[in-house]
Amino acid sequence: MNHRMILFILSRVLLAEAVLLAGSAFVGLLYGESVLLTFGVPVALLLACAAVMWCFKPRSHDFYARDGMVAVSLAWILMSAFGALPFWLSGYMPSYVDCFFETVSGFTTTGASVLPAVEHLPRGLLFWRSFTHWIGGMGVLVFLMAIIPLAGDRSMHLMRAESPGPSVGKLVPRARTSALILYGMYCALTIAQIIFLLAGGMPLFDSVVHTFGTAGTGGFSIKNTSIMAYNSPYAEIVITVFMLLFGVNFSLYYLVLVRRPLEALKSEELQWYLGFFAAVTLLIAFNIRDMYDSFATALRHAAFQTSSIITTTGYATTDFNLWPEFSHALIILVMIVGACAGSTGGGFKVSRVVILVKSIRREVYRMLHPRAVAHIKFEGKSLDTEIVHGVLVYLGLYVIIAMVSALLVALDGYDHTTTVTAVLSALNNVGPGLGEVGPMGNYGLFSAVSKLVLSADMLIGRLEIIPLIVLCTPSVWRRR
Repeated sequence: MNHRMILFILSRVLLAEAVLLAGSAFVGLLYGESVLLTFGVPVALLLACAAVMWCFKPRSHDFYARDGMVAVSLAWILMSAFGALPFWLSGYMPSYVDCFFETVSGFTTTGASVLPAVEHLPRGLLFWRSFTHWIGGMGVLVFLMAIIPLAGDRSMHLMRAESPGPSVGKLVPRARTSALILYGMYCALTIAQIIFLLAGGMPLFDSVVHTFGTAGTGGFSIKNTSIMAYNSPYAEIVITVFMLLFGVNFSLYYLVLVRRPLEALKSEELQWYLGFFAAVTLLIAFNIRDMYDSFATALRHAAFQTSSIITTTGYATTDFNLWPEFSHALIILVMIVGACAGSTGGGFKVSRVVILVKSIRREVYRMLHPRAVAHIKFEGKSLDTEIVHGVLVYLGLYVIIAMVSALLVALDGYDHTTTVTAVLSALNNVGPGLGEVGPMGNYGLFSAVSKLVLSADMLIGRLEIIPLIVLCTPSVWRRR
């Protein structure tokens, strides 16, 4: 393993976080807040640590897949650990474990919060809290690759380790150019949503932070009752649409950008994603129609919550804890499936679900026709056996981690609905669950141990298991 190269990359990560924290401090200054302790100390610590790491100049630029996974895992842990300091130093969250949980939830775009009254936080902290969503949405290392070269031609290992989905490819031959294109499209959609929300009368600060939450599919709001607080059907529709857009594979936007829109529309994953969203929305709308004054209102709330959960954003316009059990079952199903690969959304990913369904269908076909040769096709191409095997391994690991996490969190003694949905919500980077952790609740009720377990689940879910397993494998750290 190239330890010096990993330290070099981490130094850049910490330097970038110092700059981003300084930006949040500037927002606090604009609102006349004291930021010296809250943001000044973390920035100074980040710069000092980055300077120390910078001294270890890499002797070799050899950089392989395992190095990429270790670098990405450490980067996310360190950014979360340092990013928690402003909350801790401000005194609004005296427990560092709570601060760490909140920051991990931000960077992993989960949106699970331990804060019972978010509206009491200063604007600078609220901005930083939502900004972590925007940073983590596309990926910390992808962001750095877009602005500075990190590992030469080997930087694709960083993108593969950080980007969600069963496989990741370049949009163009150079990985850094791919990162630039991704962030260009990401910024364009972000600006577009801010403009739409401003047009609907939402204040600038509110528009920006809620757009950060939508773009990163994170869901941190500056209102205790989330989007419900604005009582604006226009804002709900805008956010519904943009949540869906950010849940789409960004490679499809690139196809539109290079004037190949028909090819994008033919995407099998996109068709499953939109079809699943439409089906669940209609089923929930019919199930809850008697709870609202009209079917149109029920449909609007169903569309918003389905969009929010399938993209793992976690915003709310109503307390879906009060919906019937059938709707709860659909919400849990949508929570697990998640958004498209290559998007800012979390979850198991639509592409993996499609591959699993086709794998089952192939095995049934083989039982009926033992001599037949059956291939699994996805997006018009035959899949390599390695990809199918990878999806099955991922499913197995996912189930094991969910079960172990649920057992550990169950030690707190809360009901099974609260415990299980809290774990699923953390592992799928959704945010709200059901029961005590519903859209109008929070995660402050759990013990420090459970919060650390759920923090680990959020990181595991965002980095999709393997990088953190590699990080914890002793043989990876041995010099060869």
